[in-house]
Amino acid sequence: MPARTGRQFLQGLKGPREIWIGADKVEDITEHPAFAGAAHGLAGVFDLQHQFADDCLMADPETGEAINVSHMIPRSKEDILRRHKGLTRIAEYTVGIMGRSPDYMNVTYAGFAGRADEWGANGNEQGAENLVNYQKFLRRNDISLTHTIIQPTIDKAQGDAPKPGNDVALHKVGETEHGIVVRGARILATLAPFADELAVYPAAPLPPGADDYALAFCIPMSTPGLKFICRDSCAGSRNLHDHPLSSRFDEQDAFVIFDDVEVPWDRLHINCNLPVYNQVMTTGWYPNVMQQTMIRAQTKLEFAWGLGTRMCEAINGLQPPAMQMLGEIWTFSEFARACIQSAEANAHEFGNGVWFPQGAPLVALRATLPTWFPRVNEIIRLLGSHNLLAAPTEAQLADPNLRPLIDQFMRGAGAVTAQERARIFRLAWDFVGSALASRGEQYERFYLASGARNQQLAQLLAERTRADRLVDRFLNEGSETSKQKAKPVVETV
Repeated sequence: MPARTGRQFLQGLKGPREIWIGADKVEDITEHPAFAGAAHGLAGVFDLQHQFADDCLMADPETGEAINVSHMIPRSKEDILRRHKGLTRIAEYTVGIMGRSPDYMNVTYAGFAGRADEWGANGNEQGAENLVNYQKFLRRNDISLTHTIIQPTIDKAQGDAPKPGNDVALHKVGETEHGIVVRGARILATLAPFADELAVYPAAPLPPGADDYALAFCIPMSTPGLKFICRDSCAGSRNLHDHPLSSRFDEQDAFVIFDDVEVPWDRLHINCNLPVYNQVMTTGWYPNVMQQTMIRAQTKLEFAWGLGTRMCEAINGLQPPAMQMLGEIWTFSEFARACIQSAEANAHEFGNGVWFPQGAPLVALRATLPTWFPRVNEIIRLLGSHNLLAAPTEAQLADPNLRPLIDQFMRGAGAVTAQERARIFRLAWDFVGSALASRGEQYERFYLASGARNQQLAQLLAERTRADRLVDRFLNEGSETSKQKAKPVVETV
């Protein structure tokens, strides 16, 4: 099957799966009030790829079928730039609110398959072959894939990585004729209700002896024993005036329980191979997937700047303090854009003929976003003030008795009508003040790890050659070693 339409995507969600929200075991994701809006919102992503086929689609390198460009295994800088166009289209559709739209996992597995040589190390050749075959299945069937990679937190004093004997973290408990049996839990399966399949792959390294926890595989959401416990819904009604964002972009998050789940042999990518588990995420994964994540983040920042500006214009509020705060958001957006452009312009081969963006600018950006996004929300709240809480609903605007009064007393500056003003401020509130907005801020604080952890990673990965040379010039100046190396200086009059 080539690239799917939205209708085909929705039809795929109707299969059996065990997804819980509140007291409900959900029978139909596409109809349940907690999920229907986002299901149809995501269907728009699948339709989008056909609407903008020149940017979003490419030919499968083996079959020639149309597939999403996010499945591309980049072989050149031109491929990186080509992928940028398709990723930007998707980011603009969701204005960056959906951090786990399907292109995220598409890019991830394209990178994994491109560096199958790393996955095939230490005797894991079969696992690497399975992974390459799975990536072909993923792209040719236009699968919506989610993942769960973090171990649950039970006791922080015990550390983040599971040690032998941990009965909560996902681990192998046996084998059958058809595969292995796994038990335990993982978090946080964002997009779970809207996925066709679930991926498990490495996150933090595991300690010696934790071989049973060193697993990577992909299985259907309908696999017996898989259970998904969703957080409270942040979805508003499907009224686009009242809830323009939360009506369609609540991608959900789920705690995943593996209740003795059988993983078929051909779906296994790592089977208790600790050296491979601890190695495969340390080279090209980060700069590869961060092209997608940072395009999404930059789009969200630019949307925030545009929204804040429109909000101030509606009430003629572009005084110097407001201009300064809006300029702060614009600065964040442009710094993000510059980091992405730098990373793409300096893309290079990471081995096995595969090209990814340069990592350093994206690592720096990733470490900074957890402080930028909360500040953006604060700025829009400050600029919006009480106006964020005084925007009539569509039903109130439609009431024949209320409407004349709303038009008179709730209009904006100049020619801005009451309805236009209401839409602007309701959009702003849905972006910074609704349940979806609160979830989004929490998500951005810990997206691909916290800011503090990413700063530590930045220091660990940083290239020091030039910095050391600049410092050493002064530290070595005047020393006996530097005097011996220095050439004599001939003074002239």
